[in-house]
Order: sequence, then C-alpha cells, then structure tokens
Amino acid sequence: MAAKRFFHDSADPDSNQPNYKRIRKIPSFASVIKEVVMVNFLDSFCSALEPMLRRVVHEEVESGLGRCSRSIGRSPSLRIKALEPSNLRLIFNKKLSLPIFTNSKIVDSDGQYPLQLLLVDATGDCLVPTTLATPIKIEIVVLDGDFPSGESWTHEEFNKNIVKERDGKRPLVTGELNITMRDGVASLGDLEFTDNSSWIRSRRFRLGAKAVHMGNGQNTIRIMEAMTDSFMVKDHRGELYKKHYPPALGDDVWRLEKIGKDGTFHKKLTSQGIKTVQDFLKLANIDPQKIRRILGNGMSEKMWEVTYRHAKTCEMGTKSYIARGPNYTLILNPICQVIKAIINGQICHSRELRGIQSSYIENLVRNAFTNWSSLEEVDGGLQVNEPAALLTQGEREVHHLNAYPRSALLTAAVGSEQAVEYCTDWIVNQAHICLPIENGVRYISESSSEEELHYL
Repeated sequence: MAAKRFFHDSADPDSNQPNYKRIRKIPSFASVIKEVVMVNFLDSFCSALEPMLRRVVHEEVESGLGRCSRSIGRSPSLRIKALEPSNLRLIFNKKLSLPIFTNSKIVDSDGQYPLQLLLVDATGDCLVPTTLATPIKIEIVVLDGDFPSGESWTHEEFNKNIVKERDGKRPLVTGELNITMRDGVASLGDLEFTDNSSWIRSRRFRLGAKAVHMGNGQNTIRIMEAMTDSFMVKDHRGELYKKHYPPALGDDVWRLEKIGKDGTFHKKLTSQGIKTVQDFLKLANIDPQKIRRILGNGMSEKMWEVTYRHAKTCEMGTKSYIARGPNYTLILNPICQVIKAIINGQICHSRELRGIQSSYIENLVRNAFTNWSSLEEVDGGLQVNEPAALLTQGEREVHHLNAYPRSALLTAAVGSEQAVEYCTDWIVNQAHICLPIENGVRYISESSSEEELHYL
C-alpha cells in the first residue's frame, strides 16, 4: 500500500523528476493594478521631462556655437568679412586699336603697344593714380557689349555678364589672361580673339579686368572692375580689306574710309589715275571740285568729310619736291602744298601778295602738279635762308637778301600769254611762306597748323 503524500511535497515537487510539470501561477489582481499604475507614471514623467531636456540641449548648443564663433573671430587668418565699399577702381589707360580681327594681337590706339591697366582713386572729380602696399592679381575676361547699362555695377553683375566660348570652340581669348599689378600699373600681355562677335545678341564684346586677389587681408576692399568700349571682332579673312589708321601715302586709295576695294568709288578713282592716298590728297588740294565730280553724287557730303578727314591723318614724312623755273623755285610737300617759294631771289610773305601774285603762284603749283613726275625729290628739310642753292645753273646771280631791292619785277607765264606786273611790297622772311588759298590751291607755312588749312 502506497504511502500518503504530504501537501508540501505536492506543492513543490522535485523539478528533476521526469514526470514533473510546472504549475502556472496566476498573477494577483493587486499586482496587475500596480503594474498599470507604474506604466502610466513613466509615460507621464517622460512627457513632462521632454520639453525641459529639449530646452537644456538647445541652450547648450547655442552656447557652444557662440564660443566657437568667438574663437574664429579672434583668428585673423580665418576672418570672413563682406567686401567693404571703396573708391578704388581699375581703368585702361588707352582705347583699343580698331577694328579687331581674330588671331590678331590686341593693342592700344597707337597701334603698336599693349594695353595698360591703372589703379586709380575716384574719390573726387578726377581719377588719381594710386598704389597698394601689396601686389594685385588681375584676371582679363570678355564681357557682353551691352553691359553695363549705367556707370556703376556690382561684382555679381560683372561676373554675370562674362562671355564664355561657344560649345566645341577654343577659349574665346588666348594669351596672358592672369597678370600681376605692382605699383598701380600693369601691362597686358599678348591677347588674341579666337572667335568673332557675330554670334551673340549685341554682336559686340568688351574687354574687362577684375581684381581676384589683393593679399594680406586686402580682399575685404572692393575694387571696381575696368572695361573697354564695346567693339566688334571680325573674322581674320576681313583683314585683307582692313582700313589703315593712319594711312600711308603709298597705300591704295581703297584703304580710305567709305572707299571699298573694287567698289564703285575705287573704280572711278583708278580710272582717272588716282591709285594711292597721295594721288587722292594731291588732287584734293589742287582741285577739290574735280575729285568730287569723279566720285559722283553717290558720295554724299558727309561721306566725303569722313574720307577726307581720314586721308588727312596720313604721315607726310620728310620728303620734299622742288619745282624750278627761270625766275622761281617752289618747294612742295608730298601732297602738293607749298612749303617755300622763292621768286626772283625773294621770299614772299602772304600778307604782301595780292591779285596777280597769288594767281601766279597758283599757276606755278598747278604746273608742278601736272609735271609731278619731273620734279626733283629731296629727303630732309631745306634752309630758306640759302635761296641761291635752290636756283639752277643759268639763273641770274642772287645778291644777299638784305641788299635786294624791295621792288621786283614779277613775270608770269599764264598759258601762252605773258603777264608782267610790278609788286612793290615784297619782304624777306626767314619763315616758310604762307600764301592764301585760291581756286582750291593750298599754301602752308611752318607755323600753320592743320586746323588753319582750309579751302576758300
């Protein structure tokens, strides 16, 4: 008969027995209530604590950033400041030589020197050259010809209007694009355009220069950028038809403004033997009405002024031309203007010439123009106080000028007739003779300026 098992043995059996089964305990009602209350307390506590934690964290972050910014501010090498306004600006010292062709060097208006940049102070009404203690790095750029619309602009506006090359093309400008300015002056190196300006809306470019670095904290100073006048860049093939500034006497006449190569005016002039700028100016001085008739009504008065003004800029050089006669010697410049005149050993002053005297000189000049190829060509100046050296052999002996009588016989050959007239007030003058202009013939003196020369 099996022994009876006590209660405590059944309530806590040996777990190592193979047939042992743990009896699941059922939680009491009190423990459940306690757990629920604890969970609700934690949720409420966290909800109340979160705003406070956020505020503490925010304050600590702001405090940390403030300490960091003050540390940066105390370091000069890391200081960041906005550009301060100033009156400093860059300028180009001269204008460009125009026109500009692709693959041709960009030079100043003198036609042979590179452009120069200057640093100036524009505080007052004048631009005063100035310098900075440190070198300035300058970058050369190309700008749209329509920029700017006013006399001032911002750095951002300047950069926004920089023109870059077209897709698939070489850089728009080649050469030395980054230069250094020292002592307020910098010369541009060799620069060339690789593309024409016909592909942008304005069809014009500007050259610009901006300061990109000023060294040692100077980057806080605003320096106004420089820019040239707007200009067109033409394809280098058009250089074959380029006008010359100034033209040379030996240049083809089509090198003058308003006269196109193989155009109507060019053909009209060459058909009359006017092939060079020198031929053009000689006839314009002797008979302006004739050259206007040759050009015809197609050349307006305004066009003529442009052409003639361009022709007058040519350099005369040092050559002179001597026309001799039985009792006269004329010294002319290359475009048939009288430099000196010696009549019967006397040098005439324009204020003393009247009537037949002026007509006589005029006919001598016209005769010299007609026989230009037979004139004696000399290089260099002639001394007016040695008239005897200018007279050919066989002419009558010339006495000392001071001893020569003030009344002389003037004999002029006009056509087939002989005109004899007395001139009573001729004087000796050590300056070049200056005679009036009649019927288009021009006379000049050493003291005459180009502005004083005009047609009657």
